[in-house]
Formats: sequence, C-alpha cells, structure tokens
Amino acid sequence: MKDIGAMMKQAGQLQQKLKQAQERLAASSVSAEAGSGLVSLSLSGSGDLTGLSIAPSVFADADAETLQDLILAAHRTAKARLDALQAELMRDAAGPLANMPGFPGLKP
Repeated sequence: MKDIGAMMKQAGQLQQKLKQAQERLAASSVSAEAGSGLVSLSLSGSGDLTGLSIAPSVFADADAETLQDLILAAHRTAKARLDALQAELMRDAAGPLANMPGFPGLKP
C-alpha cells in the first residue's frame, strides 16, 4: 500500500509541474522576422498574434504577394519557436517521464 501512496504523491507532483509549465508557456512570447527584418511579429504562448511590424519600405518596394510571403515566413518561424519552447517546458516538467511515447505536450 505504501507504493501506491507514493505513486499517487508522485503523480500529484507531476501534475503540479505540468500545470506550472503550462502557466509559464502562457506567460511567454516569441518573436520572429523575415526579409532581413522587413517584417517581424510576435506570438503569445497560446499562439495568438500579438504584434506585427512592417517596415515602410516594404509598401513602396514590394507587391502584395511578397508582403504576404514575408508575413507567412515570419509566422512559421515564430510558431516553430513556440513549439520548441512548449516541448522544452513540458520535458523539464515531466522529467524522466518525458521519454514516454505520446506524452502530452511533446511533439514526436
């Protein structure tokens, strides 16, 4: 019976660590740029777009399609950074359990 009690206690601790990791992720933000800084954007920890900056020269020099491509490229980079941050926070919280296949919050 002591083993079950210890396992339950560890499960509770793991749940708390995962909750803290989710809170840290929610409070985080990532940024990325494209076109050597012509377009930059920021995403919240939940993936919401929170900032977008476009250099004035883009409007004079680029067509709409180029601007769209720059925005999409910056978003892809920021999303990849956010995914990496999420995986890192979850791995840190999960400790040795992070190597289990299908562990929540970890990308394969």
